[in-house]
Parts: sequence; C-alpha cells; structure tokens
Amino acid sequence: MATSPRSVDTISLCSTVSSCPDRNGFYGGFQRTDKPKEPLSKAQIIAREKKWLYMIDNWSLYMSKNYKKIRDRCRKGIPKSIRPRAWFFLSGAYLLKKKNPNLYKELLEKPGNPHVIEEIKKDKHRQFPFHEMFLDEDKVGQIELFNVLKAYSIYNPKVGFCQAQAPIAAFLLMHLPAEDAFWVFVSVCDVYLEDYFISGLEVLQNDAGILEGLLKKTCPPVYRHLQKHKVEPLLYMTDWFLCAMTRTLPWETLLRVWDCFLAEGIRVIFKVALVILGASLNSHKIRKQCNGLCETLEVLRNPPDNVLDEDFIINHMQRLNLRVEDFQIEHTRQKTRRAKQKALQEAAAAQHSNTSTFTRSRTTSPTNMSTTNISTTATTTTTAQTASGNVTVVNISSDHSYASSNGGTSAVGATSNGGGAEGGISCSSANGIVSISTNNHH
Repeated sequence: MATSPRSVDTISLCSTVSSCPDRNGFYGGFQRTDKPKEPLSKAQIIAREKKWLYMIDNWSLYMSKNYKKIRDRCRKGIPKSIRPRAWFFLSGAYLLKKKNPNLYKELLEKPGNPHVIEEIKKDKHRQFPFHEMFLDEDKVGQIELFNVLKAYSIYNPKVGFCQAQAPIAAFLLMHLPAEDAFWVFVSVCDVYLEDYFISGLEVLQNDAGILEGLLKKTCPPVYRHLQKHKVEPLLYMTDWFLCAMTRTLPWETLLRVWDCFLAEGIRVIFKVALVILGASLNSHKIRKQCNGLCETLEVLRNPPDNVLDEDFIINHMQRLNLRVEDFQIEHTRQKTRRAKQKALQEAAAAQHSNTSTFTRSRTTSPTNMSTTNISTTATTTTTAQTASGNVTVVNISSDHSYASSNGGTSAVGATSNGGGAEGGISCSSANGIVSISTNNHH
C-alpha cells in the first residue's frame, strides 16, 4: 500500500501544499480541509452561541446541577467562536489560572533543566509543519510552543518533557492565548491523561488491556482477528492515546472529539479508538485481505476517510453499548491480572534468589544475553535479535490503578518493542525527558 500523509509527521513529497491556507490555517497535510461540511445557518449559530454564553456565565451552577446539559451540547459541537472559552472552562483551567495568576510568567523567567530545554528546542519544529503558526522557527507558534513546554517542565519536574506532549500543546495554542493554553495543557496532562507521560509510561499498558477487553465486548470479530495475528494494542493505540488523537484525526473531527474529551474525559479516547477499530476491520472482506500483522497495522494506521468523518465518529461513539461500569469491570480484570503476574514474578524471584546462593560462581545467563527489568510488576517479555547476534530480553511491567473523574482519567502502561517496521515502540527517560519512538507517526 502507498504511504498515507498520516504516516509521517514532517512535510512529505506525497502531500499537496497550497499557496493559501484553509480556514483553520493549514497550507497542506492530511488535516487541511478544502471542502468543509455544510455550515449551520446564521440563526442556528447565534442561538447556540447564546446558550453557551449563558452556560459559561453560570458555569458553577451548570456543573453542579445540570452537567448533562453541558455534555449534550459538547456532543453537538461547540460553536467555533465560543470554543476557546468553553475549553478553558471545561478543563478547569480557569480555576488553575485564578489560583496562580502570575505563575506562568514566573515560570518563563526560570532557566529550567538544560537537558530538557535542549530536547524541547529539537522537537518544537516537528509539530504541525503545514500550519501557518508553525511554518518557521521565528513564527509565533514555535516561540509560544517552546514557552508552554518549558513552563510545564518546570511546573511539573516529575514529568519534565515528553515528545507526545508537544502536539497537544501546539494544538491548544491554535485556539487559545499562550497563558490560557498553558493552563489547559496542565489540566490535560495532570488530570485527563494523568501519569501518561511519566518515565516508563506505565499507564498506557493498562489502558491497552482495557481497550482490548472493550473491543471484545463491542466487536468480537475484530477482536478475534487481532488475536489471531498477534496484533498487540500498543502497536496501534500508542499514538492515539498519548497524543489524544491530535495526530490521527482530520481537523474538523478532532475539534468535535476534543469538545467531548474535555467534557467527559479519557473514555472519549477509548470510544474513538473502538469506532476506528470496528469500522476499519468490521468487513469480513477487509479482514480476509489483512492476513498478517503488517497488513492489519497498515489499515489501522490509515483508516478510510469515511471512518474518520466527524459525524461518523461522533454518532458511532454514542451508539457504543458501553456503560461506566464496563470500564470499571475491565479495570478490575486488569488489576487482578497484574496481581497474579506480580505474585508469580515474586515467587520466581524468590526461587532464583535461593538458587543463586549455590551458584554464585557461575554465570547466570549466556554472555550474549542481557536482561533489563523496567519495574517489578505485571511483566510482559519481548525478545529482539541484535545485529551482533546478541539477544536482549526486556521485561515490561506496570502497576497502576484506573481512575475516573468526570469521564475518567486513565489507567496503565509501559513500552514494548513490536519488532521491525511493523510498529516498534520504545521509551527512554533521562534528566526529566521521556522519549518515545514509534512507527505510527501521523
């Protein structure tokens, strides 16, 4: 199959660049919208704007007494003129800014970790290279992106900087002033995607298990196909979840999904993922053509355009027969599974310790074998043959709990090496920097 523009995050030869930006500021790339859907009438837009302005003026009352009304209006789509302010309130960023009115400016005046700062500088030009805000290094977009990422790395040194954060920050800067974008970014990273960006990415693996369980419930044929060809969730969902769909969806669809995401939380990302999985592979004919891991991943990384249409995604999200309890059940299953794996691992470690007492003079593994334990729980083992013939065994582990608040935050994860070009995933952390590499760049 030909490579889609979604499969790269830099300007590619297969992309068409226009001399004029679209209404969202894109000169090219798969997120450029040449033919937007038929707009609402002027009267409809004004009516929606008035409803939203009234809600925002009475925000505390609506959040405490009529949250369902907010959720339903987010699902219909927030008016473009209201969206920046609505996101600022939906995310709780307005409370963070009110509590810390001068903090953003103070953070910008601090030097920050030099290693983190250097990584941010290397990464800032890669975000939305077709957008008018980020075309050149001296454009306001790249300057403000650097400032937001630097400020956050100082604000939350436990996380520092993760490459997957950059597209989220850039996306927010397209809609909000830098300081407001910073506080929404803080809320997204620390609440909606809580612990997604810490070293080891433990949250992601548990979410991968939850997604797999939900897929089994909502679309058994697709679940069985992925199981048959050993397509692990981390091979296709890492970019979707870590970047909150910002590098996956067409622009109009992304805006609608984020309207829902900021109102309902991480469950929205799960639902979008389930819609993409189900619609892309639900046809028996397509599954028959995808007779291996590589072919299946190609389809999932480049879903048909009709599957990514905003109305298709939003409507099918709402049709999914999923309750809050379903997410909780899957979380409990993951927690039980990890507990069993932890017990087995501890038993094996104890046995190894007893055995090594009598074999300290012997080499416990061949000289061409190295073993790395990323943590002490919930282990998955992946092997890879190196160029020199050495074998590296990486034990990928996690121990985290799924939480839900106003739609849910997140669950658990780690990194995995999918092997070869079919979707290798790796993570490294040093000096407050979490580095991710996958072959699922959009």
